[in-house]
Amino acid sequence: MPNQTTGTAAAAEGPEKTDRPNHVQPDHVPPSSVQPSHAQPSPAPGLFAMFVKLDARSCLVVGAGSLAESKIPGLLEAGARVGVVAPQAKAAVSGWALAGRITWQQRSFEPADLDGRFLVIAATSSSAVNETVFREARRRGVLCNAVDDPERCDFYYPAVVRRGALQFAISTGGLCPALAQRLRRELEEQFGPEYAEWVEQLGRSRQQIFSRDLKPEDRRKLLHELASREAFAAALGKEGLS
Repeated sequence: MPNQTTGTAAAAEGPEKTDRPNHVQPDHVPPSSVQPSHAQPSPAPGLFAMFVKLDARSCLVVGAGSLAESKIPGLLEAGARVGVVAPQAKAAVSGWALAGRITWQQRSFEPADLDGRFLVIAATSSSAVNETVFREARRRGVLCNAVDDPERCDFYYPAVVRRGALQFAISTGGLCPALAQRLRRELEEQFGPEYAEWVEQLGRSRQQIFSRDLKPEDRRKLLHELASREAFAAALGKEGLS
């Protein structure tokens, strides 16, 4: 992995300038008490990783521009009932509304739009509107993600690799999305499309194993053998996984 530059320029590390002559020092200030002039980054908040079932849950997207357009498909794929509030909409968003895939209220956001929602995506170009959405969502106990604004997020969109039922989700807690994207690309190369079909086969084999009268330790051994690297290589050669 390439080396990361972690330091700052030497000039930025020096003490702040004052109006005192150079030879005059503050009284009773030991050298060890001098503080760095730059603030240290706050530690990333602890995150609870989980995969959430959104099927039939009511989700709101505030905004209908490019940001919202990129977030809506994932909600639809998860089976969520998606509502959108925005005065104007990109062609794709209005098209989803015309097709009945989402509901679109063609107006500005109102706090009552959050009533009965499971989560909300604040995806407008206005930081003031996104702040209002986040604040009102917090008051109602609705999970909120303000796009590209980690401080106003109850959850983050991870970088995701999907191979059928197999999913990898990578997050840096909003600290470095570029790293998450790089790791996603590496996982995409390591775990090709053939894994989707293999995972389906594993699911069927697992059902068959659980239908048999086996001791728990024997069942566990079989399941781990089925999921081994050797078993995958054998399936790749024999079955011609695509």
